[in-house]
Amino acid sequence: MHGLGRCGELMISTRETFRSFRFYFAGRTYTRPHLRDSYDYTYLLERCKSKQTTKMLHAQIIIGGYEQNPFVAAKLVGKYVEYSYSSMEVARKVFDSLLDRDVFVWNMLIQGYANLGPFVEALDLYYKMRLSGLSANRYTYPFLLKACGAMKDGKKGQVVHGHVVKFGLDSDLFVSNALIAFYAKCKDIEISRKVFDKLHAKDTISWNSLISGYTANGFVDEALMLFHSMLRDHSTGLPDHATLVCTLPACVEASAIQVGFWIHSYIVKSGMKVDSALGSGLISMYANCGRVSIARDVFVQIKDKNVVAWSAMIRCYGMHGYADEALQMFSQFLDFGLHPDGVIFLCLLSACSHAGMVAKGWEIFEEMEDYGVEKNESHYACMVDLLGRAGFIGQAVEFIESMPAQPGKDVYGALLGACRIHNNIELAEEAANKLLILDPDNAGRYVILAKMYEDAGRWEDAARVRTVVREKKIKKLTGCSSIEVNSIHHTFGVDDESHPLTEQIFSTLERLDRNIQEVLVV
Repeated sequence: MHGLGRCGELMISTRETFRSFRFYFAGRTYTRPHLRDSYDYTYLLERCKSKQTTKMLHAQIIIGGYEQNPFVAAKLVGKYVEYSYSSMEVARKVFDSLLDRDVFVWNMLIQGYANLGPFVEALDLYYKMRLSGLSANRYTYPFLLKACGAMKDGKKGQVVHGHVVKFGLDSDLFVSNALIAFYAKCKDIEISRKVFDKLHAKDTISWNSLISGYTANGFVDEALMLFHSMLRDHSTGLPDHATLVCTLPACVEASAIQVGFWIHSYIVKSGMKVDSALGSGLISMYANCGRVSIARDVFVQIKDKNVVAWSAMIRCYGMHGYADEALQMFSQFLDFGLHPDGVIFLCLLSACSHAGMVAKGWEIFEEMEDYGVEKNESHYACMVDLLGRAGFIGQAVEFIESMPAQPGKDVYGALLGACRIHNNIELAEEAANKLLILDPDNAGRYVILAKMYEDAGRWEDAARVRTVVREKKIKKLTGCSSIEVNSIHHTFGVDDESHPLTEQIFSTLERLDRNIQEVLVV
C-alpha cells in the first residue's frame, strides 16, 4: 500500500463490534482479512488522525492478535502519546500489558511523560527500565532532562547528568543540547555555558538553546554576543526560525535596534515566513525603539495572527500614547472572533493608564469577567496605577481595600509611585511600610521615599531611610550605558575598567577632552 484515497483519510466502520474492519484505498474497500502482518497495522497507525480512529484500530490489533508485536505496540504507544494528557493513561496500559519491552517502547512512554506529564513519571519509568536490565540510550536522556527542566528540579537533573557521564554520552551532541537547555531552565546558566563550550561540533540547536537560556535568565547582552558569534561561526550554518525567535527578545530588552534591523533584513532576504512568533518579536523590538509605524507594517504582514501578535501591537500603541488606536485594535481583534487573555487586557489597561482614560480603564477591567479572564495582581496593580496617575488617590486606596485577595508588592509599588507623583508623603509612608515586608530587598522603594522626604525638607527622615539601606546592605541596581560598535554590544558603568580595551577607551576620551579644551580656549 502506497497511499490512502479520499485525501488520505482513514475511514473505519465499527459495524458488528469491529468484526468487519473497512477502509478505503485507491477507490476500493479493504476488510480485515487483508491486514496480514504488523506492517499493515503500523502503516495504518501512522495515518490515524484522531484519538477515536486510533482506538478503533487498536481494537482490531487486539482482535488480530498483534498486541504483543513490538513494532505495533511501540507505534501504538507513540500514537497515543501524540494526543493529549488524557491519552497517557491508555498509552501506559498498552505498555504495561507488554510481556517483552525493548528500549524503543520505553523511550516512547518516557517521552510522553516528559512532554505531557506527570513529569516525575518519566524519571520513575527510567529507573524501572534500569531495574529491568535494559540500558538507556542517547534518546532516553534528552527526554529525562526535559522532564527535569519542566519541574525546575536541578538535583534530579544533576543525577541524570551523572548517568550521562558514566555511560559515556556526555560528548553526544543530542544529549549535550538537552543538557544546555536543562541547566538554562534551572537558571544555572554558567554550567549551561560550560557544556556548550565543551562541544567540539555544535549545531544550530546548540546555539539556539544557549541564546534562549541567556535571554530567559536576563543575560541579554550575552545572548546578543553569542548571536554574533554564531554568525561568525561558518561551520554551524545560517540562523533558522528558532534562532531569530529566541534572539529578538534580547533585542527588545537591550533596545538593540541594529541587531533587530539585521534580523528583519535577513528575514526579508531569505524569504522566511513572518509568522506570529517572529512577528511578535519584531513588533516588540520596534515598539521599544519607538518605531511604531514599522511595527504596524510588520503586524499587517503576519498572515495567521494569534493573540500574542495582537497583544504586542496593542502594547506598542499603548506605550507610545496611542490609546485610541490600541482600543480600536482591540475592537478589530474581537471582530475576528478571537478570545482575549489576561495579557491583552493588561496591555489595554496600561494604555488607558498612560493616556489618563480612567472611565475606559474601569470599563475594560469590568469586561474581563464577561470574557471569563481571571484578574491577577498585575491587573489590580495597573488599575491602582491608572487611578493614582489621574490623581484619584483615595479611590486607589479604596480599590486596594476591596481586592478579593491580599495585595502584593506590585499593587503597593504602584500606590507608592502615585504618591510620589502627587507628593502624598503620609500615604507613601504607609505604602513603604507594606513594601518593607513584601519587597524588602528592592532598593528603589527606599530611594523613592527618601527623595520625597528630601523634597519636603525632612532631612533626618531621609537620612534614616538611607541608613536602613546601608545597614541591610540592600544594593541598588547600578546604572549603565551601552553602545553598539561593529554590531557588538558594549555595556559600561561609571569608572568601569572591566572592558578589555579600557586603556584605548580612556586614552581616546582624554584626547577628545583636550581637543574640546583647545577649541574652547580659541
